[in-house]
Amino acid sequence: MSTVEDLLEELRREKLATRRVLDRIPEASLAWKPHAKSMSLGQLALHTAGLPGGVAALLNAPSSEVPNVPFPEAGSVSEIVAALEEQCAAAENILSSWEDGSLRETFTWTMQGMALFQTSRLEQVRSVLFNHWYHHRGQLTVYLRLLDVPLPGIYGPSADERN
Repeated sequence: MSTVEDLLEELRREKLATRRVLDRIPEASLAWKPHAKSMSLGQLALHTAGLPGGVAALLNAPSSEVPNVPFPEAGSVSEIVAALEEQCAAAENILSSWEDGSLRETFTWTMQGMALFQTSRLEQVRSVLFNHWYHHRGQLTVYLRLLDVPLPGIYGPSADERN
């Protein structure tokens, strides 16, 4: 299997895990925040759903400006789930267009046209696309726990599923 194929498999597998978390979001709690400085549940969920496609699009070029990411409020859980499906399909299309050699190419993040740092595209896929996505999915599980919503298993049964 190529590295690109491995990344595609991971994307597909993690999309299913993310979907299980998103499916547990109580629609009545989309505006809820655990703290005044936190995103709302709806903002965090919509951001999490949109990450794969948005980041893959940025990484498809040799360089990209660090984006100023808006955090719109989701209107419904179905909007969030639709965004996940759409953005994962977009990420899959972009990743499928790459070859292993393109993963070794240098990618540069810029701010106002000035280079901030450079790494391989693969490092950016691992850190900014996947790890960033998992980080926000983890935050969602904390929000759900604070709302006393039973959590789904992600990498095995959750405490709620074992009981």
